[in-house]
Amino acid sequence: MEKAEGVALDASLPPAKLLNTTRSPATCSLREWAKDLGHDEAHKLLSEILDQEKATNNKLTNLAVTHVSRTFYRAKAA
Repeated sequence: MEKAEGVALDASLPPAKLLNTTRSPATCSLREWAKDLGHDEAHKLLSEILDQEKATNNKLTNLAVTHVSRTFYRAKAA
């Protein structure tokens, strides 16, 4: 498989973002079904997945905000 570059890479980003935004609701639904059906182990594992996704999202958001802030202040100082 070839590595995506340029326009091909840019075109792949929106579907990747869509996958990321639809995964959590699907996982959340599966977690609740597992709970309702009495599948405690599945409920626990899906809860852990959601916690990991939330932590990752928070870290990525913080990185993005920090980067934007640094870029803004560097441009303002120049």
